[in-house]
Parts: sequence; structure tokens; C-alpha cells
Amino acid sequence: MTDQQRISSNRAFIMAIAGAAIGLGNIWRFPYVVGENGGSLFFLGYLFFVVVMGLPVMVAEIALGRAGRAAPADSFRQLAVANGRSRHWSKIAGIGTVASVLILSFYSVVAGWVLFYFGHSLTMDASMASMEGAQQQLNDFLSSPWQVIAGHTLFVVMTMAVSARQVSSGIERLNNQLMPLMYVILVVLVVYTAGFPGFSDALHYLFGANGESINWTLITEAMGHAFFTLAVGACCLMAYGAYMPENQSILKAVGMVAFMDVLVAVMVGLASFSVVFSEGMMPDSGPGLMFVALPVALHHLPMGIWILPLFFLLLVFAAWTSSINIAEPLVALLSRLFQSRIKGALLTGIVVWGLGLIPALSFNVFGGVTLPSGRSLFDAYTALPTTFLLPVTGFFILIFSGYVVSKQCFFTELRTSILMGKIIWGLVRYISPVLVFIILVSGIFFGR
Repeated sequence: MTDQQRISSNRAFIMAIAGAAIGLGNIWRFPYVVGENGGSLFFLGYLFFVVVMGLPVMVAEIALGRAGRAAPADSFRQLAVANGRSRHWSKIAGIGTVASVLILSFYSVVAGWVLFYFGHSLTMDASMASMEGAQQQLNDFLSSPWQVIAGHTLFVVMTMAVSARQVSSGIERLNNQLMPLMYVILVVLVVYTAGFPGFSDALHYLFGANGESINWTLITEAMGHAFFTLAVGACCLMAYGAYMPENQSILKAVGMVAFMDVLVAVMVGLASFSVVFSEGMMPDSGPGLMFVALPVALHHLPMGIWILPLFFLLLVFAAWTSSINIAEPLVALLSRLFQSRIKGALLTGIVVWGLGLIPALSFNVFGGVTLPSGRSLFDAYTALPTTFLLPVTGFFILIFSGYVVSKQCFFTELRTSILMGKIIWGLVRYISPVLVFIILVSGIFFGR
């Protein structure tokens, strides 16, 4: 691996994996899944799964990537053979890559919506002045396959234009520039909404007891969201582990990224629900919360017409950095096969664009399609990778780290104290995989 394929500093590495973890999952998906699942109980479940499942998988992915110093499939193969096991363990990376491609394909569609709304927010469009007008604008946009596909196409081009460059000059540079700016924008939004009358209600909704009941749907959704927002199970963190500086602590990097990830979710939740409750709206507005309720609310609040473009600019930055990092496993694989990063990015873009037509057309051409489970085509498409494929891949990563790779190899990559190493080893080998397996199976048989 050349120096251009290594990330140049510890800070740059943290920004890179934070860029993979922090995106539309935190800013677009988190508020509406919290709203659909009752508030604080879902949030507590999400935090629990971040700690006992998400963090161990993050550590394992990055450790395997740094130990292998290759594309995820190659790292799995090398480490398996070195430990006297079958080279077919490399197929775990295949599941993760499929998950990442499916995620990126619907991710780019939603990001296309964000680009559309960012443009409209700059014009101070009068349609955002009422719920009826905003809903009609969203319906008109989604019902036009050409507009949705145009936004999807533009975002795929934006993503692959950065992915085509070497890691040090492409992904690393963009993360270093946009991630701090994204936090600045988000802090401004939280400070601004802290003065709203609904801010105390938002605090109670996220952190207080709201009388929700526990069910398997809530549990599986919370686990899936923890995997999704931390970008674990897609093998993109394993790809970044291969670029990780030799002297960096995996545990410190993972801890910092998890903290940043949860912080963004909390700040977005507070800002979003402050607006929602201030305007007397319902928190369970679904995916349209970000594109209907919040624009209308901000349009009527003091200086809201200036804050709204800032909010959608935040979404653009978050989606862009995250999508580039999610694409990396497939870009790295195809770059190796075709001996060209440009070709790898181009082919990745073509695959993602083609698959993205399914969610893009699910609101117009295929708008009447409903699956036997009752889900819409879009909901089913997004649920497959987030609530099933990511946890499945995470489960096999834990098994591989705990039972295939030697304990010595794992501890060597952790480079931490003996006590902390044993704690992480216990989570990776015994606790986390059992919990993931139980919840996955229970969700299949008892979830709605």
C-alpha cells in the first residue's frame, strides 16, 4: 500500500470514519424513527446498542483492516489463511459490500431530495409557508421521476468525483474541510432553537419517560439504526482500517467517533423536535418530517427563512461525506481489479446509479406497489440493508474476530491495556454476537 493510500494523520483518520458514520442517518433518519417509535425509549435502546454492539463491531472492523492492510475481502482471506482457516471467510466482505451498495443507492436518492430542497430554500419559495403547500411541493417533486432521477444522478456524480481521487487528496481533504463546518452549522441551529417554547418538550421527549412500550419492532429498529449511523457492518470501516496510521489507538479513535455520532443525533433531535413541538406538530411525521414539517415551521419563525438554507446545507455536507465513505469498499475492490481508482469509482457510480432507480421510482412509477408485509417499496428497500444485512455482517465480523483471528493478533492491533483488551475481547467474543443473533432471530419471528 502506497503513502497516497494511507491517511496522513490521526486527526484525519478520525475525520474519515466520522464522515462515514455521521450523515443522513443522524440528521434525516434519526428524528423520524425516534418519532415513529415514541421518543426516549427508542433513544435509550439506540444508545445501548451503540455501546454493546456498535462499538465492538467498529473496533473489530478497524482492527481487521489494519491487520490485513488490503481491501476488505483480501484482508479476510489473508487473515483466515494465516490462522489456518478457509479462505471463504472473505465472503463476509461480499455481504457487507452488498449492504453498502444498497444503502448508497437509496442514500443518493434521498440526498437528491436534499439538493432540490436546498435550491428551493435559497429562493425562499412561498410553497413552504403552509403545510398544504409544502406537502404538495414534496408530492409534485416525488411524482416526477425525471426530477428525482436528476437529483440522484447529480449526487452520484458528486460522490464519485471525490472517490476517484487518491485517499489523501480526495476523501481525507473533503472530510477535513466539511466535517468541522457541519458541526458549526449544527451548533448554530441548536443555539437558535434553544429559545423556542418547544425546547423543553423536546428535552423531555428524548430523555424523559414517555410511557412507550417495548416491542421487537422497536428493538430491531434501534439496533439497526445503531449499526446504520455508525456505518458498521458495511466493511467501509474495515477499508479505512487498512489506511489507518500505525501509531494510532483504535479504541480512542472509535470512542471519539461514537461520541461525535451520538452528539450529532442528540443535537439534531433537539433542534428538530423543538421546532415540531413549538408549532404544535406531531413528531411521528415519518420521512417527510425533514421536508415538510420543519421547512413550514422555520418559514414562520423569526429569521427562519435564513436558517432553513443553513439546515439543508448541513444535510448536503453530511450526505456527501458519508456517501463517499460508504462507497469506499466497492471503490477499493474495483480499483484493485482494474488497476485504476478512476475506473473503480466510475463502475461503482454506475452500479449505485442503476440500483438507485428502484427507490427513485418507488414514489412515482412504482408508487402503487405494496409488499405483502404492508411496507411500501421504498420502506422495504431501505429496511433490507439497515435492519438485516448490516447486523448479519456485523455478527460474522464478531465471530471472525473472536474465533478465527488469534487473540494475540487482535490484542496487537488494539494496543491498549490488558484490562481494556480483555473487556473488548469479552464483548467481541461472547456478549455482542449473542445479542445480535437473538435480536435478529426474534425480530424475524416476532417483529411486525
